[in-house]
Amino acid sequence: MKAAEADILIVPGYTNSGPDHWQSRWQARLSTARRVEQDAWAKPVCEDWTARFADYVEKAKRPVVVIAHSLGVATVLKAVPQCGDKIAGAFLVAPPEVDNPKIRPRHLMTFGPYTEDPLPFPSIVVASRNDPFGSFTHAGDMANAWGAMLVDAGEAGHINAESGHGPWPEGIMVFAHFLARLTR
Repeated sequence: MKAAEADILIVPGYTNSGPDHWQSRWQARLSTARRVEQDAWAKPVCEDWTARFADYVEKAKRPVVVIAHSLGVATVLKAVPQCGDKIAGAFLVAPPEVDNPKIRPRHLMTFGPYTEDPLPFPSIVVASRNDPFGSFTHAGDMANAWGAMLVDAGEAGHINAESGHGPWPEGIMVFAHFLARLTR
């Protein structure tokens, strides 16, 4: 599949992705990419975020390809029962451990636990070995449960602008290969 054949939905996490974040840069480069906008970036409510994502999927005119980061991953996973058949694939980066009682802010736990059912679409989980919001082991366990391919990003922190991943060229290359393998 080519980017022009899909509606690419950028799904940021807690507090959104700023202008230097790789998601914002990719959105500017991918002509069919749209950001799923939330009303309360700093006070996420699982039901509201999930409903908003499902609304974007429902309005899509082409097969949906998701690019989710952090709490955006949890948002997508919660919405799968509502819109899984319209999603052609998902690129899931830095999934946080939303069922970990040490997560801060604590209201992020309302997004957990993750489903452990296989996803009804191809997916990739990109995880770091030193992500402060989720262990590599947990990401690997979730990728295995979801039937997703796990990509080891090494020691890459939370894979965001703060950890030095502005343009993130390695990520866009992995995404391009993933997208090319999707069929719909």
